[in-house]
Amino acid sequence: MSKKFLFIKKTQSKEATQIQGFDIELNQENTRRIDRLVDSYEKSILTNLDEAYQRKISWSDRLADRIAAFGGSWKFILYFASFLFVWIVWNTLSFTRFHFDKPPFILLNLCLSFIAAFQAPVIMMSQNRQAARDKHESIIDFAINYKAEQEIDDMQKHLYRMEGELMEIKKLLQDSKQSNE
Repeated sequence: MSKKFLFIKKTQSKEATQIQGFDIELNQENTRRIDRLVDSYEKSILTNLDEAYQRKISWSDRLADRIAAFGGSWKFILYFASFLFVWIVWNTLSFTRFHFDKPPFILLNLCLSFIAAFQAPVIMMSQNRQAARDKHESIIDFAINYKAEQEIDDMQKHLYRMEGELMEIKKLLQDSKQSNE
């Protein structure tokens, strides 16, 4: 995402670089400093977008996002696998006295069905919100790209105009040179 639009030209005599049209010499330290500033600026933009998103959503949306984030993590998979293993071992081995769910584990199946029934809609709600957020960010990206395209078109028009003027000057110079001869 970090695209830097600096027009830099290497000078022949030094290891420093110059920004065309500004006569500003940049050594590697200054170039790194500019890169850090640009990266910092991009991070602040992303932080502001994230803060605006967080202010806009309700507590139930934040809760659904947290549940979806936990439900789709390796941590959840490991905890849940451990829970299932303990449940099955507790209810099948003979050294435990109290078996509350004997095989074929009907109570466990009921619990798994409840978890699936509630977890799926919560994850879908979170995905819908994330899709809406992605759409909003893509609209911002489109606006930035459109603005950049407009500026490029404007620069091309100026270049074509300048090229035409240079051709006219060249023609005038040639005509004046021929008339002087």
